[in-house]
Amino acid sequence: MSTTSQAQTPQQAPGGHPQRWLILGVICLAQLTVLLDNTVLNVAIPSLTEELGAATSDIQWMINAYSLVQSGLLLTAGSAADRYGRKKMLITGLALFGIGSLVAGLADSTGQLIAARAGMGVGGALLLTTTLAVAMQIFAPEEHAKAIGIWSAVNALGFACGPLIGGFMLDHFWWGAIFLINLPVAALGLAAAVALVPESKNPQGDRPDLLGALLSTIGMSSLVFAIISGPEHGWTSGQVLVSGAVAVVVLAAFAYWESRIPYPMLDLHFFRNQRFTGAVAGAVLITFGMGGALFLLTQHLQFVLGYGPLEAGLRTAPLALTVVALNFTGVAAKWTTKLGMPVSIALGMVLMSGGLVSIATLASGGYAGTLLGLLLIGAGCAIANPAMAHAIMSAIPPAKAGVGAGINGTLAEFGNGLGVAVLGAVLNSRFAALIPVAASSLPAAVSAADGEAERGRILDAFSSGLESSQLVGAMAVLLGGLLAAVLLRRAERDA
Repeated sequence: MSTTSQAQTPQQAPGGHPQRWLILGVICLAQLTVLLDNTVLNVAIPSLTEELGAATSDIQWMINAYSLVQSGLLLTAGSAADRYGRKKMLITGLALFGIGSLVAGLADSTGQLIAARAGMGVGGALLLTTTLAVAMQIFAPEEHAKAIGIWSAVNALGFACGPLIGGFMLDHFWWGAIFLINLPVAALGLAAAVALVPESKNPQGDRPDLLGALLSTIGMSSLVFAIISGPEHGWTSGQVLVSGAVAVVVLAAFAYWESRIPYPMLDLHFFRNQRFTGAVAGAVLITFGMGGALFLLTQHLQFVLGYGPLEAGLRTAPLALTVVALNFTGVAAKWTTKLGMPVSIALGMVLMSGGLVSIATLASGGYAGTLLGLLLIGAGCAIANPAMAHAIMSAIPPAKAGVGAGINGTLAEFGNGLGVAVLGAVLNSRFAALIPVAASSLPAAVSAADGEAERGRILDAFSSGLESSQLVGAMAVLLGGLLAAVLLRRAERDA
């Protein structure tokens, strides 16, 4: 059988691939490994500081090397999967991720660990794009909503389990174990991918867009670096302004180049599709509001309510468990099918926005208001996130599924980073207005407080800043839902 005909087999099967659910389990396992590594390192910071003698800048690069490389390569990885084969890139991603994890676990210097994390970022970019692309190929269109729902639930599971697994491993083993635990998972994923996952790729075999790949990688990495650096160095610092300027210039050159060549990595005509545009706009705003708000929630649980890192992780788990329950049972997919995509996205965003408002207004009274907010956010995520991803992927030709997955991942990285930066700035500005002398650091301000009364005033100021930032996040999520719903409804009407 020819390569082209093999590529078509998963798409042509009327009921999808006969082993599609088993394959989905394999690719979700690979996806979960990558997502856990986005959060697991945070709990190991004290150990790394003590055992490797890591400075603050070293710690930042250990965390950022992974996210910078991964976010910068998502579009390129998706394009490579479409051209050279999604199974090949899935296997390559698992191998690179496993090798990087081994090097990271055995590293004896900060430089080695940073380099290993960058290598893991390359593997992570390949895995994040190929897993969603493969899911779109092996399932029939009528099952796409349920399959993407399960894939999205794994994202939530990774968010919840990262700190818990990291805390457990550090309680029983040395810090390198948080990376070595990836090895058996990567090995199992490799064996299963080789044996089960069918090959699929773009049958047209477009020429590789090497310049486009280079420009997108440099542009996105520069943009994410500017967003990451802003809160620490200041938005008007030379580091942020230079990296931001490089991002604008390079991404503009990328758009110009993609509009001029006959074989673009990212076809800009996609943006003329109202379905695609609506989903993109909603995805950026939803990740902006949610990413920033949940980042701030962990600070609220630890600094204001006084929970330790492990207990704070446990108390955020209801959000992920709600997403997992609604998506793994297929309940969210049934609602989406019954209500239609525009209404589902709007409903999900309203629930999520309501959850953020609940956390902002009720959390200061204890955990009950936070729990209500987490449950509302989880229900909203379970409905809106798969619908949004489905809208993006279904607006792109199946031959470009890898690029579609790359766009979806890039939007999530961009919106999440921007949300953390902007909502963090809202928190800091509000805190500075109320406690001008100690605005730079809550722990430092609390430790320097003169008596319980001043300590309480500082915590109240921090809570006020958190409330303001959570409300801004809620507004962004609600706006994203309404905008996406209107554009998607218009696209359906025009069609």
